[in-house]
Amino acid sequence: MKVSFLNQQKQYKVGRDIKDLIKKCCLATLEYMDFRTDVEISVVLTDNEGIRTLNSLHRNIDRATDVLSFPMFEYDENGEIIEDYAEFNEMGELCLGDIVISMERAHEQAEEYGHSPEREIGFLTVHSMLHLLGYDHMTPEDETEMFGYQREILDKIGLVR
Repeated sequence: MKVSFLNQQKQYKVGRDIKDLIKKCCLATLEYMDFRTDVEISVVLTDNEGIRTLNSLHRNIDRATDVLSFPMFEYDENGEIIEDYAEFNEMGELCLGDIVISMERAHEQAEEYGHSPEREIGFLTVHSMLHLLGYDHMTPEDETEMFGYQREILDKIGLVR
């Protein structure tokens, strides 16, 4: 698994510890979901203004959010990757997609929810990874399934509330 980082914000320090946490969450999600293909993931760390711009551009929602997910391919009705859309890097890893996290919003939410910024960043990473793997929360049933996976993955790696 290859995880590339682009830090586009200056408000919060992003050291090896945060990058390792994000990688750990990506790997834990892949393992939990039994996704056995080697993957490449791009992670962009931004601020509220940066994510607001992306949210407006890609979703026509002109406000900041906490995390955005941009899968690189589509799934069929059986949850299988539609191979026409799959791209592989030079190392043969499947380009899974992009995760964009507002570090500013992550810190705001951590304070709001009464837990650490690391727990919030981990939650947002797992949430986004599940989106990259084709999960969503548009219906109550889908939300129950996806949020259950999130909770179990976070518990497994010790990021509890």
